[in-house]
Amino acid sequence: MSATEGPAPPKPAAQGQKLGLVFAGLMLALVLAALDQNIVATALPRIVDELGGLAHLSWVVTAFMVASTMTTPLYGKLSDIFGRKPAFFVSIMIFLVGSVLCGLSRSMTELILFRAVQGLGAGGLITLSQTVVADLIPPRERGRYQGLFAGVFAACSVAGPLLGGVITDALSWHWIFYVNLPVGAAAMVLIGVGLKHRPNRVVHQVDYLGALWLSVATCCALLALSWGGNVYPWSSPVVLGLGGGAVVCIGLLTMTERRAAEPLLPPRLFRNRIFVLSVLAIGLSAMGMFAAAVFLPLYFQLVQGASPTAAGLMISPMMGGVIVASIGGGRLVSYTGRYKALVTAGLMAAAFSFATLAWSARSGGSAVMGEVILAVLGLGIGVSFPNLTTAIQNAVERADLGAATATSAFFRSLGGAVGVAVSGAILTARLQTLMPGGIRQLASDSAMTASEHAAVVFAYRHALATTFLTGAVIALAACAIVALSPERPLAAVRRR
Repeated sequence: MSATEGPAPPKPAAQGQKLGLVFAGLMLALVLAALDQNIVATALPRIVDELGGLAHLSWVVTAFMVASTMTTPLYGKLSDIFGRKPAFFVSIMIFLVGSVLCGLSRSMTELILFRAVQGLGAGGLITLSQTVVADLIPPRERGRYQGLFAGVFAACSVAGPLLGGVITDALSWHWIFYVNLPVGAAAMVLIGVGLKHRPNRVVHQVDYLGALWLSVATCCALLALSWGGNVYPWSSPVVLGLGGGAVVCIGLLTMTERRAAEPLLPPRLFRNRIFVLSVLAIGLSAMGMFAAAVFLPLYFQLVQGASPTAAGLMISPMMGGVIVASIGGGRLVSYTGRYKALVTAGLMAAAFSFATLAWSARSGGSAVMGEVILAVLGLGIGVSFPNLTTAIQNAVERADLGAATATSAFFRSLGGAVGVAVSGAILTARLQTLMPGGIRQLASDSAMTASEHAAVVFAYRHALATTFLTGAVIALAACAIVALSPERPLAAVRRR
């Protein structure tokens, strides 16, 4: 297949690029992806009231997550072949079409299907934003820009549920999807004006077979993790079959990538020690962060008695820490050209915070203490993600920037899904141990006696403490991986 576009050899600086317009467009594209990961949560009760389908409610979230995760590496490779600008336009257009269809949905089945269409577009928004930064900015300066992106992502994680509630109350749940249209249109205009069109006359081939095996493997793995222990027992034929299918497809993917002329996941990337260890650290860090974001509100509501709105606000110190550390850490890395010590310290702080949260949950620590711990956790996470992405981009050749950035985003999404699934399984197992045979009845009974309520709080307190302790172990493992990884100082100019 002949390509009409692709990234041309870089100039010593981003001359000719209207950087302000470009980065404004990238920020808006990132806002689209970040908000739609959680803006739906507060609207779900209204959606069920209107459309029904309570039994399939989780698929409104799962369909988006599966589709966006499995298409992330494909966008990276296609942008390497055909150029960032057309790949961006395609991803935004698919996302906006999916948004319109979601808003027009008249049944739960339609909404789930159209959320998957949204996810197909969302898979390119985050990874292409990060890749364009790598195209325009020297490695030494990327930290501050990646930090800004991480800050925007964290801010949207806080604003998403609140914005979803406001829009649903003021208008209707349909408008949480329609609101994407002006934001997406503005992003396309800014990127279209600011990002240059660069022709490339080299003939390329798209690894469609590799994309197929990767998509099927990802879909099977995420469905197994989403259903296991919830919809079906972990030992059920459905979950085991999905797990086996994922393993088989991974094997087929490995064989395909070794033979492909232009593989979707170039095997040479996995011979790069910095790339492999950094991607592994990103996946582990995401496991801890996403699990915390899901289970902390549960802890605030069930153990500390907060309302849903208050529980959403109580997680804001963690996201505030992420914003501050992302921006400040990025500037520090840009100034020193070194990232390893800062990332190692951040992951150590995250591990300490998770361990302290576990102790606080088990012993009944105060809400003020919990907020301080969350702020430290956010600081630790905030210096990790953007700088690990910068380390990956600095360690690979320019021709692999899109594939490398997309692969790191893919493993971050996959790590988040695994983290939520593993933490959920641990939580359920601990609850069954602490309250065998009576979890659902006690937890859902509004007429509980004082002793029954105390038993529920005790069980959830200790079960959630176990999940936080698991997060500490995961963060500590990521810290050890970064400490063992070699460091390549960030270059002050872009490599050709």
